[in-house]
Amino acid sequence: MYRTSPLLIAILLALATSPAAQAAPDWSAVAQALGKSGTEMAGGVYRVGLPRSDLHVELDSIALKPSLALGSWVAFDPMEGNRAMVMGDLVLTEDEVEPVMKALLDGGLQVTALHNHLFHARPATFYMHIGGSGDAVALAKSIHAALTLSKTPFTSPPSPATPSALDLDTASIDAALGAKGSVSGGVYQVGVPRAEPPKAMGMALAGPMGGAESINFQPLGNGKAAITGDFILAANEVEPVLRALRQNGIDVTAIHNHMLDEQPRMFFVHYWAHDDLPKLLTGLKAALAEIALKKE
Repeated sequence: MYRTSPLLIAILLALATSPAAQAAPDWSAVAQALGKSGTEMAGGVYRVGLPRSDLHVELDSIALKPSLALGSWVAFDPMEGNRAMVMGDLVLTEDEVEPVMKALLDGGLQVTALHNHLFHARPATFYMHIGGSGDAVALAKSIHAALTLSKTPFTSPPSPATPSALDLDTASIDAALGAKGSVSGGVYQVGVPRAEPPKAMGMALAGPMGGAESINFQPLGNGKAAITGDFILAANEVEPVLRALRQNGIDVTAIHNHMLDEQPRMFFVHYWAHDDLPKLLTGLKAALAEIALKKE
């Protein structure tokens, strides 16, 4: 009679109990606890968008679409069992900052950064970065409890029966940036992955968790667009990227950290410009050339 070797049994047991073999958290339960459903993305990350469609913000006489610069989000990366690492970026008005922060801290979440991303926007908005790990449903409940102290909508605005075509040359964007974007709320969003993503809480920081170069385009008509987003950079990349942006007429609006324990230390450079699309792409391409990006 065939007998399984002790070594093979040990290997099978190790595989069965490894984090990779564990079932992901119940995302439907997470969605119910958070108050809004999201999307399971490549790599198993569950990301929920919470755009501030209740706000009407203008900058340089441009009405900002929520998905351009007012897009709160949280993302969950599965760990073993029902646990997850969570990260997020919450868009808040000045009067919402204090109560939301207190509720997050009381609920066991970390508040890892608080700052502005844009100059001269009216009304002003603030960006609160959060993190944590633990039971995914419990984390979602804590985030929901905090956000109920703001006016963040938990329902999506109705979609038009026939979505209008985006007035933007997206093929040129994809070719210039070396990555394919997607349309969200009338904005073209592109994420360009780094060659080596940093680690946070001991886990590789996937693009949907905030680990990619983020570039958003809002069409303005007549071949023009507004751009904003952030570059996640190693220390030696910061100055070359700043020079590339400024030499191409793109304003640098913030330089700061989003996390507390990432390895290696990373810096986030935010930017803003509106101009003819080819001119914007020239500047963005020059900045990306200074970053260690993933090669296709």
